[in-house]
Amino acid sequence: MANSTNGDSMAEGIYSLLDTDLYKLTMQCAILKYFPKVHVAYSFTNRTPQMKLTRAAYNWLKDQIHKLSSTSVSDEEITWLKKTCPYLCQEYLDFLKKFRLKPVEQVKLSFEPESDCGDDAAAGTLSLAVYALVSEAYFKFVDRDWNRDKQVENAREKALKLLENGCVFSEFGSRRRRDYRTHEMVMQGLTEAQKVAESNFKGWTGKFTGTSNAHFAMRFGVAPIGTVAHEWFMGIAAITKDYANANELAMQYWTGTFGRGVLAIALTDTFGTPAFLKAFVKPAAKSGTTEEGDAGKDPTYAQIFTGVRQDSGDPLEYLQTIKNFYQGQGITDKKVIVFSDSLNVEKCIKYRDATVAAGLTPSFGVGTFFTNDFIHASKNEKSVPMNIVIKLSEAGGTPAVKLSDNQAKNTGDSELIKQVKKVVGYEEKEWREGDEAHRWDK
Repeated sequence: MANSTNGDSMAEGIYSLLDTDLYKLTMQCAILKYFPKVHVAYSFTNRTPQMKLTRAAYNWLKDQIHKLSSTSVSDEEITWLKKTCPYLCQEYLDFLKKFRLKPVEQVKLSFEPESDCGDDAAAGTLSLAVYALVSEAYFKFVDRDWNRDKQVENAREKALKLLENGCVFSEFGSRRRRDYRTHEMVMQGLTEAQKVAESNFKGWTGKFTGTSNAHFAMRFGVAPIGTVAHEWFMGIAAITKDYANANELAMQYWTGTFGRGVLAIALTDTFGTPAFLKAFVKPAAKSGTTEEGDAGKDPTYAQIFTGVRQDSGDPLEYLQTIKNFYQGQGITDKKVIVFSDSLNVEKCIKYRDATVAAGLTPSFGVGTFFTNDFIHASKNEKSVPMNIVIKLSEAGGTPAVKLSDNQAKNTGDSELIKQVKKVVGYEEKEWREGDEAHRWDK
């Protein structure tokens, strides 16, 4: 049996508060501006319930989460953020410098042999750290029949195929990575591939653009990539109790924080893409405010946003929907579609070709396929990643829900989900590849 840790203690756990996705920082910046006193809670879901933690894994996880209380952002990291992410205001950077996690207060942990993974809820900015730590705990103590051999080479090979086939992509693998060391090796392979392409294959149109992980962006000298997550829309809907207008309100507050055209990839599927597109045609809030735009004078959100992100449902059906939408609005710019749902090389190439043919600009956020792609060492079969999610469950004392373009991804209180479906006109959709319990088995 292969030992996944290989005695490398530096591969364990979380060592920097920036070891998280960029959108956690951008959302925290917006929250500090508009909702600094609102209490929120998050709930953990294991979509692969057949994969459970052992007592030893749970104990390690508990220790690692508690250690996060001593983790902070360094002066060097603040300087890097100020230079690299000018949209993060000084007030927020001052807040972040003093920010400390309180895991004993913010995370409720329990171990039950028949439960999913022991973690009942995680609040605040801990959620991304808990993602990575749960996955690491499972593969440190439960599935240990693997090693990191050729992780650099595999990442480099995947990247070269994407680059050769004209794919513009970034690394999105923080949440479900096998461990820190694997993530590091993947980043090494991806950056090496980009250098090879630039030196030897100047005709290739593909590009590795960066990583969603702020810590690794700083370490490897690449761009941090990301904008916003579902919880932003979920939280504003819960706080305002206005689901009919939640998408528009979320975009108003977003542009009020960062201005028009900044961090401007719109996530469309929090309450179903059809509902979002109804808000996307509204006049955009004036730059730096949350005032409603003036119909007939101000551009619409669809015009000022660079593009959209696809994160659930059938990607090709989504592509057609977005193409028809932009055409119907008379928008002729080559808007971007960022695909980010369970991608691999073959899917990226397929969606890239289809998007180019549709007259739009494709981009890809590839996650689990980079940072948790392993074969069992003792037999030639896949070491399947955990499919775990941590979603906002409450904001301001009100339950929060999410409705996806694939109903298997819906989260929240079932009765509230029924009510919200009626309010937003949600259409039930199933996708044949949307079996969340077996997303990566093959």
